[in-house]
Amino acid sequence: MNTLARSAKTRASRTARTRAAASSKTVGERPFEAADEAGLRDAFIAHGSELFGFARKALDDSGAAEEIVQETFVRAWRARHRFDSSLGSLRTWLFAIERNVVVDHARARAIRTTEPLAEDVAIDGDDVERAMVEWQVEDAVRRLRAEHRQVLLEIYYRGRSSRDVAVELGIPEGTVRSRLFYALRSLRLALEEMGWEP
Repeated sequence: MNTLARSAKTRASRTARTRAAASSKTVGERPFEAADEAGLRDAFIAHGSELFGFARKALDDSGAAEEIVQETFVRAWRARHRFDSSLGSLRTWLFAIERNVVVDHARARAIRTTEPLAEDVAIDGDDVERAMVEWQVEDAVRRLRAEHRQVLLEIYYRGRSSRDVAVELGIPEGTVRSRLFYALRSLRLALEEMGWEP
C-alpha cells in the first residue's frame, strides 16, 4: 500500500471514529460538532467565501472583510463548546458570530471617523475663545474643595443669597461668606496656574 493510500485510509478511519463518537452521545448530553484544526479548516473552506462576501457587502471594504472573517473564526474557535447543532447549523452559527463582529467593527470605525468641517462654515473666533474660557473655568471649579465649590455654585451660578444658602446648609451666614471668599481666591489661583489672564 502506498503512502497516499495509507494517508487516505488514516483520514477515513479518523472521520469514522469522530462520527461514531458523535453518534454515541447520550440523549442528556449537549450535541456539538467535534472541534479540531481539521474541522476548523473544513468550516473555513465550506463557509469562508460566503462569510467574506457578506462582510464585504456590509462594510464595502475588502481588507476589513478579510479581518472580519478571521475574527469570526477566532471567536468561533474560542466559543466552540457553545455550538449546539440542535439549535441551528454551523453556517447559521458562524453568520451570527460574524454579524456581531461586523457590528463591533462598524462601531469602532464610526468612533475613529471624524467629519471635517465644510469649507463654507465660518468659525467665529469669539465663540471659540468663549468656549475655551468656559472649559478652563469649569476645570478650575472642579479643583475647589467640595464645600467651597457648593457655596460658589449656589451664589454665583444659581443666584441665591448667602442667607438662603446658610439656612439650607445649616451653617452661619458668616461661614458661607468665608467659604465664598476662599472659593474665589482658590478659583483665581487655579486659573492663573492654567495660564488664564483676566
